[in-house]
Amino acid sequence: MKRFRGFLIKEFIHIFRDVRTMMILFLIPIAQILIFGYVIKNEIHDANVAVLDLSKDNITKEISGRIDAAPDFVVSDYLNNYSDIKEYFSSGKGAEVIVFEPNFAENFYGQDNARVQLILDASDPNLSNLINNYTSAIIQTYIADQNMSNSPNAIITTEPRMWFNEGLKSSYMFVPGTMTLILMLITAMMTSISIVREKEIGTMEILLVSPLKPLQIILGKVTPYILLSIINAISIILLGNLIFHVPIIGSTILLLGVSILFIIMALMLGVFISSVTKTQQIAMFISMFALMLPTILLSGFIFPIENMPKVLQWLSYIVPAKYYLIAIKNIMLKGVGVAFIWKEILVLMGMTFFFLILSVKKFKLYI
Repeated sequence: MKRFRGFLIKEFIHIFRDVRTMMILFLIPIAQILIFGYVIKNEIHDANVAVLDLSKDNITKEISGRIDAAPDFVVSDYLNNYSDIKEYFSSGKGAEVIVFEPNFAENFYGQDNARVQLILDASDPNLSNLINNYTSAIIQTYIADQNMSNSPNAIITTEPRMWFNEGLKSSYMFVPGTMTLILMLITAMMTSISIVREKEIGTMEILLVSPLKPLQIILGKVTPYILLSIINAISIILLGNLIFHVPIIGSTILLLGVSILFIIMALMLGVFISSVTKTQQIAMFISMFALMLPTILLSGFIFPIENMPKVLQWLSYIVPAKYYLIAIKNIMLKGVGVAFIWKEILVLMGMTFFFLILSVKKFKLYI
């Protein structure tokens, strides 16, 4: 028994001395419960909406004021005509436009029903349904308040209209997100183990003493994977379009161009991971788990980033998948051009060069 007790004490000491084991046991579960607890929500918060007021009377101003005062909404824009709606959605400023018909107050107090059209960006069907329900609830509360006072027969009819996904198909949301996840993980993982393999089998020294420069070594490692990943991306896009019927309204060339840029960025990230790790197991662990959670949770794939705490919203700015997902959804579902996604393209280009420079510098340390 004494021998077993001594062995048990030794095991505890061994665990407590290993910082990585302690982090896995205590830090990672705490971080996961905090992140999942804040990210996984079925409500909205501070959602940006726009108002197109064709009546501009006291009733429409009161309803707009109530919507703006609600903790769930922020009236970010007031549009002038219907032609502004598409640009508003394409720019990604908000997910709903509330349209008040002409002569709204007259219809409200008269015999006719006053009508409010709720135009929603349904490229994210879950979010559009939530916003529609929240907006309708605010309007119904206003009607109830008016019926209790001086307008007992007041009726407002809300007419929701879904843009970019009239059938509210979930595939319009999950197929682009799954494309992002697959390209991010597969491409980063492929290159993350390539350089580590050279280290483990002892051929890294041969590469370093060869006439090749560090940049040439990196490009030589990445180029075959770029070609293979492009074939993979084309296959994924075709499957999404032909089997799941996700449309490609915008330019196919632009979609492929952005996808290739994202692939190159992910490969450069994989090279950087490979250059700072010592074993293939560690490189694969980082590629699979350290990249998977941010890609799923902080890219807007499943949960709207706007509903998250500010800290997580700030963290989402360093998640590359966020920018690619925004770009391909705008191209595929909204049919926008470079003018509306140039910021996302520039960010992905900047990240590509950033990881390339870090990888080259890390290689020079071996020389």
